[in-house]
Amino acid sequence: MKTEILPSLLAADYGHLADDILRAQASGAEALHIDIMDPTFVPNMSFGPDIVALCRKVAPDFYRNVHLMMNRPDLYLEAFAKAGAQTIQIHIEADCDLHVELKRIRALGCKAAVVLNPETPVEILYPYLDEVDEALVMTVHPGYGGQKFIAECLPKVTWLRAQRPALDIMIDGGGNAETIPLAYKAGANQFVAGSYLYKQADMKAAVTALKASLS
Repeated sequence: MKTEILPSLLAADYGHLADDILRAQASGAEALHIDIMDPTFVPNMSFGPDIVALCRKVAPDFYRNVHLMMNRPDLYLEAFAKAGAQTIQIHIEADCDLHVELKRIRALGCKAAVVLNPETPVEILYPYLDEVDEALVMTVHPGYGGQKFIAECLPKVTWLRAQRPALDIMIDGGGNAETIPLAYKAGANQFVAGSYLYKQADMKAAVTALKASLS
């Protein structure tokens, strides 16, 4: 199964967002991960649809993976799809009907994904696995970058891989040269890395090294 590295824009220099979008694209990463937070779902705020539109304008060929950490993502799906999201990820913990909204994401022309917080049992995802293009297991508590990787989440990845051998399974949180190979061995094939990649003097070399470690 194809592996993918996704730099997280949350860790970029907000004063030089365009430059850091292009830096991520030039690194050889497969996609850009764009975290959207509302302060009722997580204890932080981040971007809105305009930032997704900026990513499309600056790097139109760089895939845009949009993670909605929101209580009511259903109210914003059209806005993010119109702005240029290509995958839209919504949380199992969100206050909406996931069966309906995952179908709506696909109707909007985007790939649909479901996200699981560290405290949530992975088995709750089972009814949705035939309705998604990927599943994201959070390996930190959502809301802030630079947190420590929660290794206890890895059995969730293994469970998902056993249920759906062909499903794209992503991890997000604390991704670096030590933890990403662990997640790969557990069954993940997509890996978000924010603080680790953006602090590198040579992001391309770091992405190349991460890819080489996934074997």
